[in-house]
Amino acid sequence: MFLYRPGAQTNTTGGVAFAIEQAGFRHETGRNGFGHGMIDALVVGELYSNEEIFSSLRVSNAGGIRVSLQDKAVLRAVIMTSVHGVHSTMENPYHDRLEAGVLTYTAAGKLGQQTLAGVNSRLIEQKIFNFPIHGFVLVASRRDRSVGPKRWKYLGLLEYIRHYPDTQLDADGKVRKVWLFEFMIHSDHAVLPLSTDAAVSGQALTASRLRAASNSDDDEIIDESCHQQTEDVERIEQVRSKLLAMEPRNFELFIKELLLHCGFSEVCVTRFSADGGVDVNARAGLRNWVFENTLVQVQAKRWLHSVGRKEVAELRGSLQPFAKGAVVTTSHFSKAAINEASELGKNPIVLVDGFRLSKVVLDEHFHLAV
Repeated sequence: MFLYRPGAQTNTTGGVAFAIEQAGFRHETGRNGFGHGMIDALVVGELYSNEEIFSSLRVSNAGGIRVSLQDKAVLRAVIMTSVHGVHSTMENPYHDRLEAGVLTYTAAGKLGQQTLAGVNSRLIEQKIFNFPIHGFVLVASRRDRSVGPKRWKYLGLLEYIRHYPDTQLDADGKVRKVWLFEFMIHSDHAVLPLSTDAAVSGQALTASRLRAASNSDDDEIIDESCHQQTEDVERIEQVRSKLLAMEPRNFELFIKELLLHCGFSEVCVTRFSADGGVDVNARAGLRNWVFENTLVQVQAKRWLHSVGRKEVAELRGSLQPFAKGAVVTTSHFSKAAINEASELGKNPIVLVDGFRLSKVVLDEHFHLAV
């Protein structure tokens, strides 16, 4: 991602005016095309150069969010993201993550409080106007000379699901409010002609929304940090950043060690990827004397995107008789997940979000290895 200032500029190609929201720079084009890197189709998993992307999709040549407009209406959008490790935190403080077919994307703006203005607000408009959003992920830093100009991997079409506030550390290490967007990745069309991307996107969005209509409460995310009064938000976010940087298996092992530290006994991690929804088993110890020796089964979600009703219901279905269940995550829970966890007549499930988990690490003086 790149720091930029949302602005607007118009280019004319073939008699059609395209307004490009961009960052105070200018990309000149001829009347017969957008440069020499033109392509007529995108292939999922294929690598492309920055020139091929902005020339063929008719968007700006820099910025994490690139939007092409015609008569102030969005024709298409492009999201350029990078995963942990490609950039340093100073260059890229965002917590962007690809998980389980979902891209969690931090809005534009490296420093200070983020707002839903400019290009950030354009992403939400897909819910109304059904324009295509194309996703690309950086596979190598620009400093890596062993990789040629084609270093952006095409993810597929993106479907805006939801957005919600979060707390993160900016490029200066200061706590700030950010906005997270969640996009479902549609990679069914392995080869996507650009001449039909609007039609294909419209069909995919319509079908997906019909399937998701029964779980509308999953669109509302509950951010526990907004309801907690604490003066230690910066330290909490520093801990959560370390947890988010863990590999999924290491996060499960971390949960095991934290439970042992907090007085649980017989703590063991289940076999990875074959756990039926249960990642860690433990017995309540003397510190939890009311429930001493009660079996506790934990699902550990080292996610950035939100945990929904489905995950809570799946854990409940995997619990052994008389066991207590808990979902522990580095992210947030949807309203539907919270309702499912406490629904009358069902075995209650304990939910621990990233803010609360990080606070437990600090309150229990648990040493967290970097």
